[in-house]
Parts: sequence; structure tokens; C-alpha cells
Amino acid sequence: MADTLLQPHSSADTRLKERAAAVVPGGMWGHQRAAAVPRGFPQFFAGGDGARVRDVDGRDYIDFMCSWGPIILGHRHPAVDEAVRRQFQAGDCLDGPTEHLVVLAEMLVETIPHAAWAMFQKNGADAMTTCVTIARAATGKRKVLAAAGAYHGAVPWCSPSLVGVTAEDRAHVVNYTYNDVESLTAAAAEAGDDLAAIVVSAFRHDISRTQELPSREFAAAARALCDRAGAALVLDDVRAGFRLDLGGSWERVGVRPDLAGYSKAIANGQPLAAVTGGEAFREAAAKVFVTGSFWYGGAPMAAAVATLTELHRVNAPERLEAAGRRFAAGLTEQASRHGFDLEISGPPAMPMVLFKDDAERLLGEAFCQEALARGVYLNHRHNMFLSLAHTDAVIDEALEATDAAFAALAVKTRD
Repeated sequence: MADTLLQPHSSADTRLKERAAAVVPGGMWGHQRAAAVPRGFPQFFAGGDGARVRDVDGRDYIDFMCSWGPIILGHRHPAVDEAVRRQFQAGDCLDGPTEHLVVLAEMLVETIPHAAWAMFQKNGADAMTTCVTIARAATGKRKVLAAAGAYHGAVPWCSPSLVGVTAEDRAHVVNYTYNDVESLTAAAAEAGDDLAAIVVSAFRHDISRTQELPSREFAAAARALCDRAGAALVLDDVRAGFRLDLGGSWERVGVRPDLAGYSKAIANGQPLAAVTGGEAFREAAAKVFVTGSFWYGGAPMAAAVATLTELHRVNAPERLEAAGRRFAAGLTEQASRHGFDLEISGPPAMPMVLFKDDAERLLGEAFCQEALARGVYLNHRHNMFLSLAHTDAVIDEALEATDAAFAALAVKTRD
């Protein structure tokens, strides 16, 4: 069984990976974060529906990655698909935006308490870079504080890789430790009178480590430091936006940013990102030059309008939290019964599931492989995501499979 688990995809998926290796730098291992998934996992998919995805070899899985975050309503949600279909029939990439741009901006301003305006891009990296650009334009300053190890996009000023990045690209970025008020205060002191922005993640979600929700003390300190320096507090809500609180993830700690970046779940899988900001930053936002060839496509904005409408209708954060708690409780009970000690951290809707005393994440990887063989798609290094398609029945079905996965893992670890 071990060989089957490590190399379960020997047909279409394998052939596509071999073809990709010839024409994609690094093949799938070096592209699109393939190195972050457990060994033996499929790299190519044929479709998805609700809480499930299907790989190119025809295998179905209950999906707990949700396309690494964008799927919040479920794959192929009817209302979103219909909105996209209608706009595509009328035209998507036109000489300017469709009416959906105005409708969506109005919805974001109405939904997000700190927002007086909104503007749109395609990726989270676009949104976060735009936030930094606006902050510098508004303040006339250069220094940006960012947490060490945090991910804000695959662009030079904040890329997790230093390959191809120059010292000049990061000359004005000062690091601090997330949730550490003393570290944040020291970083602000280092920036001095040149502080343009403090960038904060919705919560600490660095890869392959225990997640941390922001403390109220840390959030308040970030807000106070920005107010004192006349700098912008920038919330990276790209990953967590709309899953924790429709008004912004830091509503939960009672602190509102000046600028925020959104993407992932904003359009249930359609390519879109947004920046929202307060009135004090409107003029700077109007003056900076940011644009992209496909930024104003009508179909993704139509999808976002449909997505936000549904999220409001069902009170999505409450339902997602309940689903996450059900899943975590089940995993915790199963692990204990089979002799394992789990650490589940972060918001219930976006859990990181780690085995204690598993520094190399080998036990976690083996568990994911066992779960995959039983039709459940998990991750051992990255936080996972739940969607509204993860009903009680779907979670219970997944837990039946994970129980068998724990049992199989227990046998292997005893042998």
C-alpha cells in the first residue's frame, strides 16, 4: 500500500507532469507551489463541484484546500456561474469596465466599515503592492513595516524568495515579529520619520508553523503607531477576507485599517482583487498609476457581486466557523483515539492541522496520503480552507475517511 500512496497517479497526471517538465521551468515541482503538497498528490485537475474536486485520472476528493482559498461558496456555485455566463455572453474584456464595477464598489463600501472607496486588480500581489504605493503617495514617506516570514505576494518588495531580488528592492522594508508589540515598536523606531505604512496579515499564517490570531494588544499597538506617525495601517486580507468577518478580518479585534487588500474568495474562483481605503487616502489613490490589461473584465466582477450577495444572505462567517469547529473536533477525537496528538491552530474556517513532535512534517504528510487514498484532499504544511459547500453531511463523510486514515497510519507507525 505504501507504494500506491506515494505514487497513486501513474496515468494522465504523470504524463502531464512529464510534458510540463519539458516546457515549464522546474516542471510542476517548481511552479504553482507543487512543492507544498504532499508527495504523490495529483497536480492536474479536470473539474470540481460543490465541496469536491476531480483529478485528470477521474478520482474524486472532498476538497479542504478550496483552490488554495478562492472557493468560498463551493465549486461551480449556480448563482456565480450564471452571473459569469450572462456577462461572457454579453462580452467580458471590453474598452472599459461594465456596470458591475460600480455595483461591486458600492457593495464593498457598504459592507466594509473602514472603506470609503474601492479599486480593482487581479491578484493579491497586485492589491498589496497597490496598498503600499498608495500609502507612500499619501504620506510622502518610504519605509514599510512587514512581519518576518509573512506572505504578501510573489513580487520583489515582499517575495518569500530572494532569487532575482536585489537589496534595493527591499531597501525600505523593515521586518518585525507578528503579535510582538515590542518588536513592532522597535521596527517603527528604526523607520523613524520615514514611516509610510505598517502591513499586517489578518492573522499569522506562515507556512508549516502554528498559526496565531492577532492579539488585541498587538492590533491596538499597530493602530496607535500609525496614528502617531501619520502612516497607513494596511491589512492584508487577501487570504482571509470574507471568511472571518464580512467587514474585514480585524473587526474581530476592534481595529480598522486605513487600506486593505482582498482577493481569493472575493469572486468564488474568478480572477479578481480589490483595494479598499478610507477617505484620507482617496486623493492619493486617485493619483497613483496602477493598471492592468485585464483588470476590468466584467465577468469576474459579476461573479463577485453574486458571491458577496450570497455571503451576506447566509451569514457566511458564522456558518464557516461552525463547519470548521465540527471538522476540527472530529479530527482531534480521532487522533487521540488512534494514539496521535494534533495541534489545530488558526480560525476554524482556515485551520492548520499539524502533528505534535513532527518537525519534518513527515507524519503529517503520511496522514494526508492516507486520507487522499480514501477520497479526502488535505495539506500538511499550509492552512486549509472550508467553504459553504462543506455541510455537516460532507464533513461527516470526510471524517469517516480520516478515521480510517488515522487507523492505517497507526498500524504503519507501530510496524
